[in-house]
This record gives sequence, structure tokens and C-alpha cells, in this order.
Amino acid sequence: MIEAFIFDMDGVIIDSEPLHFDVDRHTMDYFGHPITQEKLEEYVGMTNPELWASIREEYGMAQTVEEIIEYQLTYKMEVLRAFETEPIDGIRELIAELKKGGIPRAIASSSPPVFIEAVLEKFGLREEFAQVVSSEQVPKGKPAPDVYLRAAELLGADPANCVVLEDARHGIAAAKAAGMHCIGFVNPNSGNQDLSRADLIVASVRDIKLDDLAKVEEK
Repeated sequence: MIEAFIFDMDGVIIDSEPLHFDVDRHTMDYFGHPITQEKLEEYVGMTNPELWASIREEYGMAQTVEEIIEYQLTYKMEVLRAFETEPIDGIRELIAELKKGGIPRAIASSSPPVFIEAVLEKFGLREEFAQVVSSEQVPKGKPAPDVYLRAAELLGADPANCVVLEDARHGIAAAKAAGMHCIGFVNPNSGNQDLSRADLIVASVRDIKLDDLAKVEEK
């Protein structure tokens, strides 16, 4: 029996990976260390502090992680406010179907809490989720299972009876490490992501039906 459905956000609710890539490249240019999108794709699904700690060390950046994030996040919020977009095709319909089926919903994202809330408010979706958790609010970010386990705990759901929707390798690893079932969504804008560990892979969110969730749970 499915007790809860947990959504990743970036690349699942909002097609924001191009925004993240552009902002992060801009940030690296600003600090004098150009970086390619292909390199950034390696970090999809990680938290801001983890991402920038790794990049800072690899590129020998003089700035602290806190200084880099302050610049990056300020710029990212400005870009988001001006970003004209809608939720990923099929997301509103999937939420409506889950709601009709009485299945509680949560967000478990690697993005900072302020960015998650801004996205949900932008789309008028905040009230559709009983719980919202950022990886920055748990001990370890994806691919560790912490954020998904915390979401399940807040929902009062058994992780073994939760289904996750993810678009990134790190996120799928986190969901599986949490003992959850996982649907992999192929989002070309999320880069070259290995979704092979997912229980079900879809090319469109519209392809996800409640009957499919029952099949996923059987795996």
C-alpha cells in the first residue's frame, strides 16, 4: 500500500536545471574560474554547501563557501523572480491524481529552503504538499538517504511504502538508500543522468498513473 509520494523539485516540479547551470557558470566566471556545464552535471542533486565545497577545493578558489553561496543565491533568486515558466508538463495533473487518491505528498529537495519555497509560491503549489524538506536541513545531502527519510518521518509513512519521483543519479541513489521505490524521470535539461537504478523510468510525467505506482511498489 502506498502511504506517500515524495517529489524531488529541481528537474521534476520546475525545469530549473538550466537556470542552475547558468547561475553557477555565472558565479564561477564572477570569481574568475570558468566552468563547463558538463562539469556541473556531475553535481546535480547535491546541496549548495556540498557542491561549492567540492568545486572550491578542485579549482583552488580563494573565497569561502559562505561567500560563494551568498553571491550565487542572491543572483539565483533574482533570476527566479524574472524566470517566466510553468511547472513541468503533467505535474499539476499528477498532484491532482494523488490528491484524489488520498496519497500524502512531500517535497525533498537539495535546493536551499528559500529557493524551494519561492518556487512553490511562484506556481501556487505550496498548499499541495504536507511537508517540505531541504537537504540542507538534514545531516547529509543526496546521495545519502537523510532527506527522504526525514520527509517520510514527517508524513508518518513507512519508507518502504513511499514512492519517489527523481530526475538525477544522486537523487535516485538517495531514494533507494532510504528503502523507497523510485520513478526516474528523463529530463534532457538535467544533463546526462544515469537513472538505471529507478524501479520505473518515464519520459513524461504524464505517463505516471496510480496503477503504475502499484506496479512500482510490487518491485
